[in-house]
Amino acid sequence: MMRIAEELAKANDCNMLITGENLGQVASQTAEALVVTDASVSLPVMRPLIGMDKTDIMDLAQEIGTYEKSIEPYEDCCTVFLPKHPSTKPKLEKILQSESKLDCEGLIKSAVESEEIIEIRPA
Repeated sequence: MMRIAEELAKANDCNMLITGENLGQVASQTAEALVVTDASVSLPVMRPLIGMDKTDIMDLAQEIGTYEKSIEPYEDCCTVFLPKHPSTKPKLEKILQSESKLDCEGLIKSAVESEEIIEIRPA
C-alpha cells in the first residue's frame, strides 16, 4: 500500500506521505513494523497521529467530518488479507524474501491505473 501511495504522490507532485497510523493500535503499527514499512518507500512518511490516543483520534475525525466515512464497512486489503496471527516484529529480510515471489511492480501499476478519487468534505 505504501508503494502505491508513493506512486500516486509522485504523480501528483507530492514530496511526502502522510498516514493516520497510531503507534501500537494494531500489529502493523508497532515500532518495528513502522521501520519495515518506511523501508518500502523513498519518500519521507509523516505520522501526525502517532502518539495520540484512539479516542482522541475518533474525536478529531468527528470534528473534521471524516468519522462517518471511516466507519463505513469496506473490504480493503487489511480485512481481506488479515492473517490469523499478525507479526508484531516483522523482519525486513523476510518481507523482501516473500515479496520476491510476487510481481510487485505489476500489482502496483495495476492499482495506480485503477485509482479512484473520493472527495471528503467536512459536514
